[in-house]
Amino acid sequence: MPVSKKPRKKAMAKSKKPENDDALPPMPDRRGMEGLMAGLFGGQRGSDPTAAAQDIMYEAWEATSRSKRIALARKALKVSPLCADAYVLLAEEEAGSVEEVLVYYQKGVAAGEEALGPDGFEEYAGHFWGFLETRPYMRARAGLAALLWRLGQHQEAIDHCQAMLELNPNDNQGIRYALAGHLLARDDIKALRKLLKQYEDDCAAAWLYTRALLAFRESDPGAGKLAEEAWLANSHVPGVLFGKQPLVASINGYITLGGEDEAADYVEENGQAWQATPGAIAWLAAVTRKLKPRRRRN
Repeated sequence: MPVSKKPRKKAMAKSKKPENDDALPPMPDRRGMEGLMAGLFGGQRGSDPTAAAQDIMYEAWEATSRSKRIALARKALKVSPLCADAYVLLAEEEAGSVEEVLVYYQKGVAAGEEALGPDGFEEYAGHFWGFLETRPYMRARAGLAALLWRLGQHQEAIDHCQAMLELNPNDNQGIRYALAGHLLARDDIKALRKLLKQYEDDCAAAWLYTRALLAFRESDPGAGKLAEEAWLANSHVPGVLFGKQPLVASINGYITLGGEDEAADYVEENGQAWQATPGAIAWLAAVTRKLKPRRRRN
């Protein structure tokens, strides 16, 4: 079943084309679908320049033409320069260099901060994503954090991720998965333990495999059980880590729970940490080799 967490685009992962191109229509952009929510529950839709600009962005997310989306983002910024989502779209679709992407995301974060103001941060802190007004800012900041990590500005990226989790502990965006990978890469085990404890009930494959790796590193007697739980959540990860299965990218922009694309996304983010841990991949393969998947209920 597709979920809303969009994978980062990587050159290594190969897309698996459907046998029938008509069988899988494009998934709608959920950002555009927020326009319906704004109309039903917002009450103030289009009542000020920033809200009016956001209405234009809801239209942009639903546009099927790249040129149309960019034109609408530009139109939104003319209506209000505080429209953070417009900068997000331009970063994703118009920027011609990494430097331009960075500038757009930085402008988006600054615009979002100004649009919300100190009162907004105080009012919404702790449950940020629950309010549509905060989402453009959170999208811009997530994009900025991801780019900063790729640019090697690791601590700054981690700081953004941690701040976003403070603003929105429910973490509807899945920031914790990226942060866990960053902390693994930096070998910041103390911070990683704290993060894993904060979301200890998370049963996502990415979370379980990271917990299993940490347990293996620390010779935790429960490591094997964690590896089994992780494998039951996604059985493709060991094969991808071992190089027996290829990296398969999502074909529609969404991650499939338990799928090959989910495994590829996890390994691309965390594979180096597994490889840097002597014996970890061989141990995982040995633990999971004889496991059988759970039977699905009809």
